[in-house]
Amino acid sequence: MNAADDPRFDPIESIDLIRRLPGISDADLPFHGKHRIKEHLMRETAWEAYPAPARSRRRLILLAAVGAATCAAILAVTLGVSGSNEHLAVAQTEPAAVQLLDRAALAAQAAPAPTVRDGQFLYTKTAGHSTSLSETANGGMAAAATDESAERWVSVDGSDGTVTRTARGTSTDPAGGKGKANINGPTYRFLEGLSTDPDRLLETIYADARLNHGEGSGSTTGPDQEAFVAIGDLLRTVEAPPGVSAALYRAAARIPGVVLVPQATDAIGRPGVAVARVHNGERTEWIFDTVSMRLLGERTVLLKDSAWGKAGAPVTSVAIVARGVVDKAGQVPGQ
Repeated sequence: MNAADDPRFDPIESIDLIRRLPGISDADLPFHGKHRIKEHLMRETAWEAYPAPARSRRRLILLAAVGAATCAAILAVTLGVSGSNEHLAVAQTEPAAVQLLDRAALAAQAAPAPTVRDGQFLYTKTAGHSTSLSETANGGMAAAATDESAERWVSVDGSDGTVTRTARGTSTDPAGGKGKANINGPTYRFLEGLSTDPDRLLETIYADARLNHGEGSGSTTGPDQEAFVAIGDLLRTVEAPPGVSAALYRAAARIPGVVLVPQATDAIGRPGVAVARVHNGERTEWIFDTVSMRLLGERTVLLKDSAWGKAGAPVTSVAIVARGVVDKAGQVPGQ
């Protein structure tokens, strides 16, 4: 089933939604959705042609299958896959989604930068769930929800690692350390060093994505999807400097296959609008507040019935509840 088969899908609403977003006109946008997106049209369909035993390292094995949403005003680009005459990579990028990401970028850039110093921690509180599959006594599979709510303290410079508190207990990851942070385990100081030019930043993200998900890696995720997931992880897990956050949103707008989801609800029930990317029948959504353009959270939604659940069910969903800067792990902002 595609978005057009979804009774909740209204292509006219998708276009009108962008026009109704407050405070910014199309003329104010620095990266207009009407422009052809030429960067990084990678091999996505070629990756999706293979079976899917391997998943992104970030999705925990309890991953969720998610569905597709395709709205009106699609920019479609078709090109042959390098080194293969058997597959074509078809990338669909919606101007409406690009415009929404531009609005999110402008809002992020206007936000005040957090005041931090080495020795402090970035605090993030999230609420949500994921879905896992387990084998039943009769050989079938049963889906069950797992609480993924957490509080996380990430050392500003990496010297004190990361402390995570969940319902299952508290854990400390000292693996980072000064100078050892990376795209998959960032600190604030690491993020400060990233380029604020969207094209250069996207090249950095793609370079990392190709290492484990490029041609010959055996991964079925592919660089495009991995880049989208990596940017979402960076935006959700650690608050970045405003200029870097803005660049991450604009970099995501250059990834082929980004679409608009007019209505989405985060893990704690807050309504919003989302941008998303489809891969192997999965839809990964980033949900934004329609007034402030602040990132509310991320979820994955089933498009069709499967062992994971019914079509339309959010099988993973994580909402950002609170953020701040504190002096020590275990402390909450305001204490």
